[in-house]
Amino acid sequence: MTLKLNDAYVRPFLDEAQLAVIGSEVRSAQQTLLAKNGKGNDFLGWITLPDDYDKDEFARIQAAAEKIKKNCDVFIVIGIGGSYLGARAVIEFLRSPMYNNLKKDTPDIYFSGCNISAQSLNELLSICEGRDVCINVISKSGTTTEPAVAFRLFRNLLEKKYGKDGARERIFVTTDKEKGTLKQFSDEAGYETFVVPDDVGGRFSVLTAVGLLPIAVSGVDIEQLMEGASDAAALYTAETDPEKNACLKYALLRNSLYRQGKTTEILVNYEPYAAMFNEWWKQLYGESEGKDGKGLFPASVIFSTDLHSLGQFVQDGTRNLFETVVSVKNASSQLAVPYDEANVDGLNFLAGTDLNTINQTAMKGTVLAHIDGGAPNIMIEIEEKNAYCLGHLIYFFEFACGVSGYVLGVNPFDQPGVEAYKKNMFALLGKPGYEDRKKELEARLQ
Repeated sequence: MTLKLNDAYVRPFLDEAQLAVIGSEVRSAQQTLLAKNGKGNDFLGWITLPDDYDKDEFARIQAAAEKIKKNCDVFIVIGIGGSYLGARAVIEFLRSPMYNNLKKDTPDIYFSGCNISAQSLNELLSICEGRDVCINVISKSGTTTEPAVAFRLFRNLLEKKYGKDGARERIFVTTDKEKGTLKQFSDEAGYETFVVPDDVGGRFSVLTAVGLLPIAVSGVDIEQLMEGASDAAALYTAETDPEKNACLKYALLRNSLYRQGKTTEILVNYEPYAAMFNEWWKQLYGESEGKDGKGLFPASVIFSTDLHSLGQFVQDGTRNLFETVVSVKNASSQLAVPYDEANVDGLNFLAGTDLNTINQTAMKGTVLAHIDGGAPNIMIEIEEKNAYCLGHLIYFFEFACGVSGYVLGVNPFDQPGVEAYKKNMFALLGKPGYEDRKKELEARLQ
């Protein structure tokens, strides 16, 4: 089985009568999602996306990726939030968090437009000096401040280096199919464009051109990624019994814990390559559920590293948390502990033992310690570290998020709170049309 959910370490914390009630709500939420008659139903294109995607555009993505791999040393992906997290998560999970430092036949890939840091942008511009560069700007509107500023800077770099005609062949744009300033500008400039679907929100967009183009440039097999998601969709949308559907069971368990006052969920991985996957997951659940005064706070750790910083709190701190542990059954890399004649560290009892065995043992010991300390653990295991299994895991979390949000009683597919800071920033920066708001906000600043 590609994905397995083990609830043995959470069951002792649950009330069976409550589980039966929430189980009924979970099944109802699943049907609401599939019937597309719930809140936010105009953003449900991701449900059938693994089978229903534009095959012609998919072929263009693959062709563009080959062109980029052939023509550049550095590929800059410009986007923020869902416009970059998914792609970066997949690349680091399947290739490496040290991808840019590895020997490879694909370009270095850097992500920009996800902050407003002069130092970060200057360093990245410096990295591009003397190297061939292509860029992919990802924005539905083209007016979001962070990516728009980065696009200006890197477009200027390309036009100075290659001229406007040369730059045109190195700029790839992922934006709205028909409308928006970025789409209009790209058509006028002659850039190749890809589509951000109208019915797929940013945090659910990793399996669209938003994520697929950068992922393909890294050398990941995007056909296998989509196949894994497709098989997951077939499984999780058809089976209605949470005991047989790991996706529904996950939504059931986390909502049951939430109603018991476990208001923080910590996603735990034991491999550094999963750090950005954790970040993708945090946006998916935080932006989907954190509204109307409700929602689990999504946090994340990489153990055993963070056992030496946050382990004490997880073990003995406020009992408002639970952990969801993600692990890979079959490791893709092995390394044994060497024998040391001096045995200064006292570790010769581990000589010849594979580090994966030690890591798995650390996980087992930590799970037992944490449940003894009152922190329930949900265990999720995937078979292999490959594109197929990761595609499956991505869809698993997306579908569970939709179900869980409906059980929680919110619209999982909007993000009204995100607009507040944008409006304030525009006003304080003096954007035309925000004059009154600017005066109001400046009067409040100390």
